[in-house]
Amino acid sequence: MPIAGVLALQGDFEAHQRVLAGLGLSSVQVRTAAGLAGCGGLIIPGGESTTMLKMIGYENLLEPLREFGRSKPVFGTCAGAILLAREVSNPVQVSLGLMDISVERNAYGRQVHSHVARIAIDEEEVEAVFIRAPVIRRVGPSTRVLARFEGTPVLVDDGLHMAATFHPELTSSDRVHRLFAARIR
Repeated sequence: MPIAGVLALQGDFEAHQRVLAGLGLSSVQVRTAAGLAGCGGLIIPGGESTTMLKMIGYENLLEPLREFGRSKPVFGTCAGAILLAREVSNPVQVSLGLMDISVERNAYGRQVHSHVARIAIDEEEVEAVFIRAPVIRRVGPSTRVLARFEGTPVLVDDGLHMAATFHPELTSSDRVHRLFAARIR
């Protein structure tokens, strides 16, 4: 059975692991390039993207993560979506550039503007938790929008990778994680 890696540098990586376990999928916490070995896919959780980039730099993980993502599925939530994007603004920052999307950091506003909303994924309504969430401003031609909130893409897919601007691990629904799990099974 494939193993899912969960980048465990910052954010609620344990919540992602609990959802994966509920789906019968084994997972490991990844903190180094060696930790990627044997992983069939990777989740990059939410957190603070600039802090995550610093920690990725300390561990010399930027190129190993890019190399991993060239052939294996990566799912980024919130800050993880920022790290997957080809272009990042507010401010401009380095990213893995694995998905053809442009993301604006903290586009909904400050912490007090965080909110919970209902979105539809394949006609199934699920709860979405937005915490200082980014907004996907541009979706490339090879990227498909799976869900929107108020007309704005919040869950996208490029066939290999997925990005969500919300935190699916903080809800009772496993719908989004099932989409990811299907990629690595």
